[in-house]
Amino acid sequence: MTRTSVGHFVNEEARTAFLDAYDRAMGLWPAPHSALDVETSYGTVHVHHYAGPGAGEPVVLLHGHAGHPANWYPQIAALGAHHPVYAISTLDDPGRSVQRAVAAGPAENAEWLGEVLAGLGLERVHLVGVSYGGWLALNQAIRAPGRLASIAPLDPGGIEKVPVRFYFHMIAGLFGMLAPRRFRPALARLLANPALIAPPEMLAPMMLAMRSWKPTGRPAAPPFGDEELRAVAVPALVLVGARSALLRPRRVLARVTGLIPGVRAEMVPGAGHGLTLERPELVNARLLEFFAATRSEHAAS
Repeated sequence: MTRTSVGHFVNEEARTAFLDAYDRAMGLWPAPHSALDVETSYGTVHVHHYAGPGAGEPVVLLHGHAGHPANWYPQIAALGAHHPVYAISTLDDPGRSVQRAVAAGPAENAEWLGEVLAGLGLERVHLVGVSYGGWLALNQAIRAPGRLASIAPLDPGGIEKVPVRFYFHMIAGLFGMLAPRRFRPALARLLANPALIAPPEMLAPMMLAMRSWKPTGRPAAPPFGDEELRAVAVPALVLVGARSALLRPRRVLARVTGLIPGVRAEMVPGAGHGLTLERPELVNARLLEFFAATRSEHAAS
């Protein structure tokens, strides 16, 4: 997975329109929340912080490819009731982060993410990622686990090769966006694609970016090798959508349970690749249970 360029908007007008939509999407988060910028070797990384009542170990969220931190809106209040929550606008994707150097491969991605955690002053975090964000979480555990209390890759990249059907699923979803609203719930169920019925504020930045963002040409995340997955030494929770278009659920669960030491792995019934939007109550409950168990195990060690 080698990158050769930095993504950018086609012009300043397009960037302004996207950022306006991005800010409106962040209105889906519960209040109070704030934002800050962290300087890294690869650019300025924008981070959103939910200041809820939770005082547990921090949770850091990594969205999927072409997504943005507002995608986590169904998780923020539930996780924030027990933990400080941070959500990163990842480099290589359209957002409020400003990339200035190419993060060419796995080592560079672990480096910038580690610099963000250090810049936030976070020593033990629960790193949660969905899709490509799940790949980033796994990659961090393999290459730079020092600041990690645990990882939770959700329907992650990096377990097996991306199948051709995933690209057809994405195309079908784009056509579904053009359908009249009254048909979208049925299409969302048929395709296991919750984006078709997501709040318009969440979708607007993504639709604008499709027209105005020149991407880095980032290839699909390649699967980690067996030895890499065996090297994951922090507690791990892997959730996979039973109807995932990205993964073959049973095969993936067999691979992770056979390779990642002590992993907790579960299939989420009825959910597709967007399990955080489709089954938020179940996902939130599993995450909180996992974080609590991890803390208890750490305290006992």
